[in-house]
This record gives sequence, structure tokens and C-alpha cells, in this order.
Amino acid sequence: MVAPSSSDTGQPIRGRWGIAAAAVIFQLALGAVYAWSVFASELKKQNAFALTKTEAALPFSVTIGMIFLGTYVGGRIQDRRGPRTVALTGGVVYSIGILLAAAASGKDQLWLLILGYGVIAGFGLGLGYIVPIAMLQKWFPDKRGLITGIAVGGFGLGAFVTSPVAQQLVEGTRVPTRAFLPLGIAYLVMTVAGAWFFRNPPAGYAVPGWTPRVTGRVIDSSRDYTQGEALRTPQWYLLTGILALNVTAGIGLISVAKDAAIDVGGYSSAAAGTLVGALALFNGGGRIFFGWISDRIGRMPAFLAMLGLQAICFLILPHASSMALFAVLAAVIYLCYGGGFGTMPATAGDFFGLRNAGAIYGLMIVAWSAGGVLGPLLVAALIDGKVYTTAFTVVAVIAIAALVLPLITRPPAGHALATKPADAEEPSTAPA
Repeated sequence: MVAPSSSDTGQPIRGRWGIAAAAVIFQLALGAVYAWSVFASELKKQNAFALTKTEAALPFSVTIGMIFLGTYVGGRIQDRRGPRTVALTGGVVYSIGILLAAAASGKDQLWLLILGYGVIAGFGLGLGYIVPIAMLQKWFPDKRGLITGIAVGGFGLGAFVTSPVAQQLVEGTRVPTRAFLPLGIAYLVMTVAGAWFFRNPPAGYAVPGWTPRVTGRVIDSSRDYTQGEALRTPQWYLLTGILALNVTAGIGLISVAKDAAIDVGGYSSAAAGTLVGALALFNGGGRIFFGWISDRIGRMPAFLAMLGLQAICFLILPHASSMALFAVLAAVIYLCYGGGFGTMPATAGDFFGLRNAGAIYGLMIVAWSAGGVLGPLLVAALIDGKVYTTAFTVVAVIAIAALVLPLITRPPAGHALATKPADAEEPSTAPA
């Protein structure tokens, strides 16, 4: 895997897919955070912990809550100092937090689990998460939706890799948290190995045969907003609201996925753990799919599809006693949840430009933190024993209400959406 050299002016895009592959490896380790429901299930039934549903949701909620602080700091620093240093720091901090969580041995040390897995790992996760997103948009201005989907797709797939491994580890020890020790070491190796290849493109970088333009229903911003300028537009708040509500809906299921599969779908504990891992494929795949499809149909229509599909699925889900139906509905929700993260970075780049993408989208991650705290706690509070009807119906109503935002969101003044499809453009005569 060889990163492009700033001196390689003959083939300026050579090696950019290698950097994308390194970003996926990096994000796989960070995305393992979505395997939390495997640990939560064990921590509720294991005698030394015996956590309530709300207590079991706390470490995960704190993790997601801390992501915003990490992305805010990481976004500002990496735009000035470059991606490698920030990503390496984020990976190390994240791994240290996971390793610290391994020291918690009982309910009286829940605070240690929250500190390690929640506060420290969450901050490190946010610090590293924003880096590939901003970096790869600069390497791939010609494939912005697709590449942001890939940039965060690895994150969504992290739980697919981690869940079955975590299930075996927690079943093989009397203290479930001990599983964090080997996992933390693995995360450290993966994040350091991936981040080592990170770098921004050289000054004057351009993709041969491509020039900024309005293609299809996607905007190539003609100006680069500063973070302060973006915050003075209503568009920044509308986009942040869309992301927050999409997160609230999807993460409400993710936080209780294993228990819901058992209580509603009729899965065994082992089968439910396997399902959680399989669903991560849709979380990751949704980021790539909706990032790609939004390049074709437009960003706002893509968000309408995500929110509408989630609303329908949540209304049906608490009544899905069939294992197959539960799996299908959950897969669609995971797909749409992941799609928000695959589409919003490209949307922010469309609206505000790429120069300060790390800082602008990094601040927008407050939506992830807000939704990540609200969704799990709301669902946990509304579950009645093994009955999820009220909890999932409320989430469906939230998704329906959120449909208003994509309908009223327009690009900043001065931008116009083209009506000519992208494939109808005349090709550039620039050398390939």
C-alpha cells in the first residue's frame, strides 16, 4: 500500500485507492464500538454486574456523546496539521480507553467502564473518525458521495468483524469486560497501521479529466466557507438536524439489537449475537450505497428515503415475531442509519466546500452525539419488559416528523442544482 508522493506530478491520482484502503482498515477498528449490544446483554445477566437496561446503555451513550468533542478538536487540527498525526493520536487514545474498560470487574466499577469505554475511547474515536472523511474528499473530488460512503463504510462494518469475536470472548470468561483486553490491542494495531498511510494531496492536486461543475443533482461548491461562515447559514443547522434525527432513529435499535432479536424475533442468545454482526454489513453497506445513490438522485431525496423507510420499519418491527421478518426490517433500518453517515459528509462538502471540510463537518457531528445519547436512553426507558411497541412507535413518529427537514433544505445562496443528468455531460478533453 503506497501513498502518493507530492512529487509525483505525472500521475497525480496514483495511489489514492491505497489511501482509501488504509482508511477502511482504520475505520474498522473504530466501528467496533457498534458491537456494544453484545457486551450490554452479558453485563445485564452476569451476576457481578447485573446492570439494568438503562445502566447497560450508559457506556455506549457516553461514547457517542464524546464523539462530538473529538471530531470538533480533530477537525480543526487536521485541517492545519494534516491527517496522519491526528489519526494516530485518535487511534491510540481510543485503544487506551478500551483497555481501561477491561479493568472493570463489577457493578461498583461501572464508572470505570463509562470512563474507559465511554469518555476516553469516545473522544479518541471522534478524534480519528473525522480524518478519513475530510482527507478522502480531497483525494476524490470526482467521486465525493461514493468515497465518503467508503470512508465511513469501514466504520459501519466494524461490528460485523467484532461481534462474533466479542461473543466468543465474553462466553469464554467469567468477567465479560476482560474481552476488551485482546480487542483493545487489536484496535491499536489496526489504527496505527491504517493511519500511517494518511496524507493530504499535494498543493495544486487535480484529477485528470475532471473539473468542478454541477453534475446531475449534486453541487460542486464554487466557494470554500470557513467554519464561522458555515455556522452563520441556516443550511448548517438544517443539515445537522437531519443527521441528528436519522441517528436518533437508527441507533435506537442498534443499542438494543441483540435483546430485541431475542425478545421480539425469537432468536437464541447465540443467534442474536450472530445477527448483530450480520446487521453491521448493512450499516456499512448503507454508507456506501446511499453515498453512491445520492450522487445520482440528489442528497435530499436520499435523506427522504432513509427517514421514510425507517419510519415504516419501526412501526412494523415490534410485531415482527418471525425471525426472517425481524431480520429484514432490522437490516433496512441499519442500511438507512449508515446511509446518513455516508451521505452527510458529501452534502456538507457540496454546500460549504472542501478546504475546511474537517472543521465544518467535525462540528456537525454534534448531531451524532445528540442522537446517540437520546436514541438509546429513550428506547431503554420506553421498553416495557419484553414489549417494544411503545419504544419503536415513538421512534417511528420521530422519523416521520424528520421528513420535513429534507423538504425545506436548499443549498446556500448562489448555488443552483442542475437538471441535466451527470451522464449527459460532455467528457472533458483533459488528458487522463
